[in-house]
Parts: sequence; structure tokens; C-alpha cells
Amino acid sequence: MKLDRSAGVLLHPTSLPSPFGIGDLGPGAHAYADWLVSAGASWWQVLPLNPPGPGNSPYSATSTFAGNPMLLSPMVLLEEGLLEPDDLLDPPPFPDFRVEFEAVIPYKRQLLRRAHARFRERRPPELAADLEAFRAENRWWLEDYAVFSALKTAHGGEPWYRWPRPLAQRDPEAIADWRREHHDDLERVELCQLLFARQWEALRRRASERGLRILGDVPIFVDYDSAEVWARRDLFLLDIEGRRTVVAGVPPDYFSTTGQLWGNPLYDWERLADDGYAWWVARLRHALTRVDAVRLDHFRGFAAHWEVGADQESAVDGHWVPGPGRALFDAVEEALGSLPFVAEDLGLITPDVLALRDQLGLPGMAVLQFAFPPSPRSLFLPHFHTRELVVYTGTHDNNTTVGWWLEDASDEERRLFLRYAGSDGREIHWDMIRLALSSVADLAVIPHQDLVGLGGDCRMNKPSEATGNWRFRITPWMLDESVRDRLAEALWVYDRQRGTRETEPGENAGRTALAP
Repeated sequence: MKLDRSAGVLLHPTSLPSPFGIGDLGPGAHAYADWLVSAGASWWQVLPLNPPGPGNSPYSATSTFAGNPMLLSPMVLLEEGLLEPDDLLDPPPFPDFRVEFEAVIPYKRQLLRRAHARFRERRPPELAADLEAFRAENRWWLEDYAVFSALKTAHGGEPWYRWPRPLAQRDPEAIADWRREHHDDLERVELCQLLFARQWEALRRRASERGLRILGDVPIFVDYDSAEVWARRDLFLLDIEGRRTVVAGVPPDYFSTTGQLWGNPLYDWERLADDGYAWWVARLRHALTRVDAVRLDHFRGFAAHWEVGADQESAVDGHWVPGPGRALFDAVEEALGSLPFVAEDLGLITPDVLALRDQLGLPGMAVLQFAFPPSPRSLFLPHFHTRELVVYTGTHDNNTTVGWWLEDASDEERRLFLRYAGSDGREIHWDMIRLALSSVADLAVIPHQDLVGLGGDCRMNKPSEATGNWRFRITPWMLDESVRDRLAEALWVYDRQRGTRETEPGENAGRTALAP
């Protein structure tokens, strides 16, 4: 994947402003896309858009193909006649700066049930026809997901392996009987997926028309409690009852001294190879219908993954097992024609991982928060960067830059940073942003929290903690013109501004970004 010299901002849609407790794909998302364009940004990076699983993590989704219905905009549903104004009166007193999933999820589920009830009452001909066409086009994943999702709701959110055995083991007669008795529940799931596809496509079209591209995210592994594992057990290393025999994780690293025990089932790569990695080809093709490029999370797992016994309590006692390597990507390239991917090559990286990345021509990643141990010097330092790279101040797994400075950085790291950046320490976040933007790396990505200098209480995720994550939201002052203009000025200075670079930003710095 060849990138132009450009810049982007990292912010998941759940973090956008909205009166409904969580960011969504409606007016706030469209306004944010316009804000990025007016600053001259070329990319908007998001996290996985799938329905989140345990801990509300988008990286532990209940489906790798479905969209997250919590991202549906009630305002758009109101415009489409699926909700009435009275439905949106007196929402719970949601905080502006944080997603309270415990309150948001039941509230939005209630709204979606009302939207489906109105669809059933009125059966708008155009929307009904769209639903039939959507079903036909997406049956290959939608049918299993609709049954899985409806069953999960009917069983109080319990994982599939705790359902009654005939349903957990996908007994054909039991599934057929359940489908007949729960037609409305299945239709509600399918309708929500159609509405997600429509709202997301409208947002992506608006971004594309303004020259803003979207960088998505595909985790290498899927969650055990997911439609894919329930429906396609042949793809995973499971026993005859569907139980995990081995699970995924990572060895001890800078995020955790005992490693991370993710618990995801591991792929049966030999089985996947038998049909030319068809499931993976379908997965990536589907992802690229929604975004312009994909960050491949845990890229090193394609070269070798850390395998841990399913009975282990930590990831310490694991071992490396070879992954599919280039064979998978050759199959993807043959099917899709290109590899618009960014390799998330963080963690314990060995020569085989770098060789695979370079053979495929994929840009890797550099995170500046990891760059300042004084000895040995880190290859993440900007003077070691190459063009085929995406540089970040930090990612969704990192602290904010201010939080890193105050809470995580050692005294030695702080001293080196101040000397390296020529900083007086008063605006650490902008010192770090300038280092990223001045790098020769083709793409620089800044989390929105760093643009406004937020502290560690505003980070998105702590990888070593299972609860309390994914809750951050921006508030209107974080989209102030002064923030936008400062970003626009920095992008112009470091030749990363989308549009006309020859014209220096004036009083309204964002105007230069609107030039064709």
C-alpha cells in the first residue's frame, strides 16, 4: 500500500458528541468529517465497527461482519419516519464526556424496537424492498448473525455455549423451529443491519466527496462468543463440543509483565488453506466495502501467533506457532487486486514478521510514546523513520500523551524527550504532535485527545484491564475553531495538509483545505 504524505485523526464514532449518550453515524459524525476536512486532514481512523462483546470492546465483537447497532442515529431514524418526535423526548441524563454503556444500551435498544415496530406497521415499500435486497446480497453472513443475535438476546445475553444444547450445537431441527417462532426478532436484527449499512454509507460518501478517506481496523482474531465461531466451528481449533483447546494471547511486553491472555480461539490455518482462505478473503473484501484502507491488528500473528493452553490462567506459558504467512495474502491479492492494509507491527517483533510486512509492501507503525528509553535507542525515534510508515503519538491502547508524560514516562524518558524535542515542557502534547508531523513517515495519525491536551482519564483503553474502557467522548469545546486552526497550521507547516499546500493558511486556516 502506497500512501501520500498526509495526516489523520484517530477517533471512534462512539466518542462523538450526541444527545443520546453515545456517538453515532448521524449529524455529529457528518459534522466531524467536515471538521477534519476543514483542518486539511486526509484520513479519519476508526476502530472496528462491529457489535462489541465483553467489556464493550470493539475488538471482541459478536460478529466480524455485522455493524454495531448502537451506532445508529436516532435523528436519522426520525427523518426516515421510523421514530416519532415523542420517542426522543426526555432521554436519560447521559454525561457529555463519557459513554455510560449500562444506560445507553437499554435506551437505544428500546428505540430500535420502536423503529422496527413502525416498520412492521407501515411497511414502507422502498425500505421493505431494500431489506429484501440486503438479505439476498448478504445472506452468506447475515442469516447466521441474525439467528445468533436473536438467540443471544432471548437468552439474556448468555454466550452461545451456555444455551440449551440443541441450539448451542446448531441442531438443524431446533434452529428451524426457533426461526419459525421468532420471525419478528430475526427481522429486527436484519433491519438494524440494513439501517447501519445505509447510515454508514451516507457518512462515508460525504467523507469521500470531500477527499477524506477512512482507515478501518480488522482484528486478526474473533471472539469465542461470536456468530462466526458458533456457525463456522470448522475454521477454528475446537473440540467436538465446540470448546477451545488453545487460545490466543501475547507474551509479556510493555503493556503487561505477564502477557495478555486474550482467550480468542485460534484458527485452523490448514483447514482455511484448503479452500484458498475463502473465509478470510470474504472478511477483508467485506471490510473494504466500508473503509478505504484497513489496519490489520496484531499483524505479527500472520507470521506466528502466541498459543496458550485453554486451561492456563496467564499468557506466560505459551509458545509461538507459525501462521499462514504470505500464502494468505497472495490469495487475498488474487481476489481483491490490491492490499490496502497497514500492518500493526507492535509488540515482540521478530525478523520473520518484518520480512512478511516488507514482502507485501505494507507500511508498519511507529508509536512515539515508545520512542524515548535512553538506552538502547528506539527505532521509533523520528530520525530512524522511513517513508513506508504510519507514525502515531499514541494509539487507542496508549495513554494520552499528557497522561503518558504525567503517569507513565520514566525520568530518563522525560529528559530525553525534552532534549530531543527542544521542549520547555509546557505543551507536551503539541511537542509530540510536531514530532509526528515532521517525520518523513508518509502518514501521521493523532488521537483527538492529544489535539486538546487531555489527561490519562480520557484514554480509550487500558489493555491490561477488562472493564472501564471504550468510554471516552469529545465535547463541543474540543471541536473549537481554535483547535481546528492550530491543526490546519501544523499540517500546512509540515506539508501534510490535504488540498492546496502552496497557500499558507490565513485567518481561517481551514479554507486552504477545501481547495480541489
